[in-house]
Amino acid sequence: MINQAKNSTPRVKIIQKLYSKALNPDAKIIYNKSQYKKFIKDVTEGTLEREELINQTITDHLGNDIDLKKTDKILKIIVQAAVFELLYKHNNSIKVIIVEYLKAAEFFLEKSKVKYLNAILDKISRILRKSL
Repeated sequence: MINQAKNSTPRVKIIQKLYSKALNPDAKIIYNKSQYKKFIKDVTEGTLEREELINQTITDHLGNDIDLKKTDKILKIIVQAAVFELLYKHNNSIKVIIVEYLKAAEFFLEKSKVKYLNAILDKISRILRKSL
């Protein structure tokens, strides 16, 4: 029951939708009825629409820490979605964004990669906070 609640959080759904789109680019994304439907759709669509800008931001600020070409697809998707939120969802607290993506990542990644993700998100959030 706990695992069910964990995998139905909005950010888990965002990651699942982005991963599904990465595997099948021609498929239409379906957004099920949910109290978080608008948020899930906004972040998913926004991440897809601004993928180049997000990737450039990641490369510019984290070029020595992460290579998007060599990074696991799921880790890359999580970083992209988190960076989208850091850049465009100013009403969401940076701390909440990071904590929520780390919780969601536990569903998809092993513990060592979650720690790596924490370091990456912490570093880019500090950089982006200064520039915004």
